[in-house]
Amino acid sequence: AEGMSRMGWTRRPKSLHQLQAAAAIGQMGLIRAYEDCFQKRGLHTAQVLLTRDDLADRERYLNARSTLRALLALGVVPVVNENDTVATDELRFGDNDTLAALVANLIEAELLVLLTDQDGLFDRDPRFHADAALISETRVDNPQLDAVAGGSVTGLGTGGMVTKVRAARLAARSGTPTIIAPGGGDQVLTRIQAGEPVGTLLTPVQEAQAARKQWLAGQLQVRGRLTLDAGAVKALQTQGKSLLAVGVNAVQGAFARGEVVACVDEHGREVARGLVNYDALETSRIKGQPSSRFEEILGYLDDAELIHRDNLVLL
Repeated sequence: AEGMSRMGWTRRPKSLHQLQAAAAIGQMGLIRAYEDCFQKRGLHTAQVLLTRDDLADRERYLNARSTLRALLALGVVPVVNENDTVATDELRFGDNDTLAALVANLIEAELLVLLTDQDGLFDRDPRFHADAALISETRVDNPQLDAVAGGSVTGLGTGGMVTKVRAARLAARSGTPTIIAPGGGDQVLTRIQAGEPVGTLLTPVQEAQAARKQWLAGQLQVRGRLTLDAGAVKALQTQGKSLLAVGVNAVQGAFARGEVVACVDEHGREVARGLVNYDALETSRIKGQPSSRFEEILGYLDDAELIHRDNLVLL
């Protein structure tokens, strides 16, 4: 929309290259608007542009997550958008609701807020039914949601209530609840943060940790195998610790950073599995070593843990 305005176009382009050009032109003004507004409040912003490939590839997924977490730790507000200037149809998220949900998964967000031109999700379309009632709270698996969600009518956005319900279900995979709220309301985000009931709250079926652990345990293919010493097994099973390289005796497989590896004891029994922070070659070089030696051995230090506790599930 910003690119269209700058170019004086009155209709949204239909061809991909024109849409990409409009995005390239518009994102200059868009990020400047964010930066100007946040600087007035003493805050910095950062632009993060993603395509579906960035989240499908495990190494790029972890790199994106690390970058976003680093920005948040620095007190910088990331402004995430689809990289429309390079995304083709097969690489597109399709709408910002879906992108927001996947970013919520990526950073394990506590809450996803989707702003819209309605007060929330209604049991009937409020544009056509004066007696429509707001659904204040329900679970994401409520089948009624599919019947009451409608499409976008603004012509500029590509989302509607259908995409917002779908996004809420995506976010729920990592246990993140979603609020669909009116973007034009007064102090909406502040009121939500204060716990005030605003819009529609869609709650996940599972708690965040349970949802993530189930995903790790059952939906990803194991790419390698780490043999742990007795101390490491005890640390995982009874102390709730992350897996450190010093507790690894042997490495098998040709896995990449971010892929799932099985953790076995000295008798070959699988005790856990998780997302590894270093690839197979790097893991072979640092096995049995304390984290303080990673930089000396590898030339850099990405993570102190071989597998962080949040990315590990006991079996």
